[in-house]
Amino acid sequence: MATLSVLDLSPIVEGGTASQSLANSLDLARHAERLGYRRYWVAEHHNMPGIASAATAVVIAHIAGGTKTIRVGAGGIMLPNHAPLVIAEQFGTLAALHPGRIDLGLGRAPGADMLTARALRRNMGDGVDTFPQDVVELMHYFEPAQEGQRVRAVPGEGQEVPVWVLGSSLYGAQLAAMLGLPYAFASHFAPAELERAIDVYRSRFQPSQHLDKPYVMLGLNVVAAPTDAQATFLFSSLQQAFVNLRTGHPGPLPPPVEGYAESLDPMARSILGQALSCAIVGSPETVRQGLDAFLARTGADELMVTAQVFDHAARVRSFEILAEVNRALSQAA
Repeated sequence: MATLSVLDLSPIVEGGTASQSLANSLDLARHAERLGYRRYWVAEHHNMPGIASAATAVVIAHIAGGTKTIRVGAGGIMLPNHAPLVIAEQFGTLAALHPGRIDLGLGRAPGADMLTARALRRNMGDGVDTFPQDVVELMHYFEPAQEGQRVRAVPGEGQEVPVWVLGSSLYGAQLAAMLGLPYAFASHFAPAELERAIDVYRSRFQPSQHLDKPYVMLGLNVVAAPTDAQATFLFSSLQQAFVNLRTGHPGPLPPPVEGYAESLDPMARSILGQALSCAIVGSPETVRQGLDAFLARTGADELMVTAQVFDHAARVRSFEILAEVNRALSQAA
């Protein structure tokens, strides 16, 4: 049986509100907990009309406070936007409130367009990449304070907050391997370097106090429904959202459209073919075959599943079907 987790972008749907989106996220997290998903992550995105998780640590507190056992975390925090000490304090506070349940995934991208990134970032002028140093500094704040240490994260120091490196290229794979940290690859929207990144990470991994062997988690789009046709219909919301985003027109998650894929021009088909190639869409049997093939191809230790579905009940049902399929695969094995 594959280890399954949930990545929730807290989608704001057309005609909906951020309040409803965040309420839906908590409801989905409670279902995921009941269904046996290991963790529930939300991601930092800014200036996105269709995503409600910009204040990521606040959303994590909301979800962790409304659940009991599932791990809750960031997938991820875009560290260049923040001082490492501030993130250590935020996630130290979360860990103090919810011991043993908080994860911290760190990304190097801004999580926004460049104009918004300039409004967010601490330093944009020198162009120096300090992400590796910032990761190390942040992890240092989680260690027990040393005698004479003048800057401390309180809460934070001595907290057991697992740190992950996120990435969509070879850069993150190399850094995670060098630091001996678990690695999460964003194959759900940037799959081009998937195989190479996994190979680089596993071949160069150096055991550390945090992890003794490589651990790979892969993003995967899964939209499941009773039939292939129903799932394809639901999946069209994400397809529309991606085309809108990549053509400079981001917005709320649109309702599904019958026959959307057949209506696309060559450029839009190319966008979706590149970005969403790691997607399993269909009936329980189609999902079973796709899940089996993806695991055999990648050898992933864990899958971080996302489903951008317009109707909340259909989204919950998609995760239920996936959990049922995963249990059936385990029983068959």
